[in-house]
Amino acid sequence: MMIRGKDVAMSMLAVGTAAIAGYVLRNGQSRTSHARSKADVGARIVSETEIPADATVVDVSSRRLRELPGARRAIKRAVSNDAREEWEHVTLETNGAWEVVDGIRRSLPYHDGDDGEYNGVYVRYGSSIVVLDAIGWAHVEEPLY
Repeated sequence: MMIRGKDVAMSMLAVGTAAIAGYVLRNGQSRTSHARSKADVGARIVSETEIPADATVVDVSSRRLRELPGARRAIKRAVSNDAREEWEHVTLETNGAWEVVDGIRRSLPYHDGDDGEYNGVYVRYGSSIVVLDAIGWAHVEEPLY
């Protein structure tokens, strides 16, 4: 069997065209149909007696706390609304919202509560102590198209 140059060129042209078309379609689709993640960052006021003995209390001016989107806003809402019974929350609907959840648990002294203790990061905001956590739900929303 003899392979001609013209046959090889046509085959390479067909394969190359298919590869370019696939690349263009993939890049065009990724720009318009990113999956978005959602997460709720919540905060509520706790009394001094509710701070677990082994929990570290972080000051609100902490650089790591400032770097977490929505965290300071949730804390300020909790304090301004005197949220002792309910969580004040901020919903983040951006690509990478899960990174905020990970940031709360990894970059700050996160407390895993026992028997009635709140899970989260305990934060001093003025004369108030606020517990901050990723609450409610977090999921990936797939595009419809």
